[in-house]
Amino acid sequence: MDFKIHTTTIYNCSLERAFRAPILCDVTKVHTGFGLMPAVTKTTNDENWGKVGSIKNIYAARSLTFKGGEVSTDEVIERIENEYWKVEVGNFKSWMLNIWKFTFEWTTTEIKPNKIQINYDYTIHGKGILFIPFQWLFANAFYKMYMKQVLENVRKMAEGNEPFLYE
Repeated sequence: MDFKIHTTTIYNCSLERAFRAPILCDVTKVHTGFGLMPAVTKTTNDENWGKVGSIKNIYAARSLTFKGGEVSTDEVIERIENEYWKVEVGNFKSWMLNIWKFTFEWTTTEIKPNKIQINYDYTIHGKGILFIPFQWLFANAFYKMYMKQVLENVRKMAEGNEPFLYE
């Protein structure tokens, strides 16, 4: 079963910064931990990150539900410059309510110069009929709040001209 969560906000920066910041920045400053969700500590195999088809390994800190270390992979599925990203998070190294992958989409629309609308959509892909209520709760309660934290972390980097790690 798939659960899609949508949120939107406005960033006050250039279209290019709003588009590039969530993917090409330092992910450890985006995914800083939230509740049971451990903070990302580093990535590896990321030499080509940002190009369609590129994959990087994600590592996270220890938490109540995770021993720490490699947690998943991210893969860029689609990139339309200054408009749209689609990224899949999968190959989980720990059990997560029978969720087998996340897909997120980041869409940027210039309303006027330095005023960019961000549409941030996250789809949680789960399996196992017995887990549907827990997956729904995870998606609509916990993950919706986490997405707002991610949006604010990316906002700080985009509006603060944080350097990008990747091109």
